[in-house]
Amino acid sequence: MGLRSTHRVDAGFNMSSMTDLVFLLLIFFVIVSTLVSPYALPVDLPKSANKTKEKPKVSVRIDAEEHFSVNNAMIEPADLEGVLKDEMSKHAGDQSIVMHVDQSVPTGLTVSVLDIAKRNKWKIILATKPE
Repeated sequence: MGLRSTHRVDAGFNMSSMTDLVFLLLIFFVIVSTLVSPYALPVDLPKSANKTKEKPKVSVRIDAEEHFSVNNAMIEPADLEGVLKDEMSKHAGDQSIVMHVDQSVPTGLTVSVLDIAKRNKWKIILATKPE
């Protein structure tokens, strides 16, 4: 009597779909990693058409002659960090600074203010002209 089945079960595993999935995941992570910049400063760039809901209490202004002022009070560039710490301690809840920088100011001065904000973990909002 022939009780053996003629249908054989294949014990192999097809890896082609698994390699497709790994390849797609690899492409995804490569694309995402190029979009994330770990060395960027956290800067909010508001669009000209939008208005912010809350106004920051601390304002830094750098004019065309490279004079610094905090909340409309003229200061020396060397005293900027100390003055900002004093102003930010007065407004403990709102840890953001709005910067008004003239177009002719060298980028190095703006970056120095951004560096101070990064060290102290403050948010920066760059003010723009409305279109």
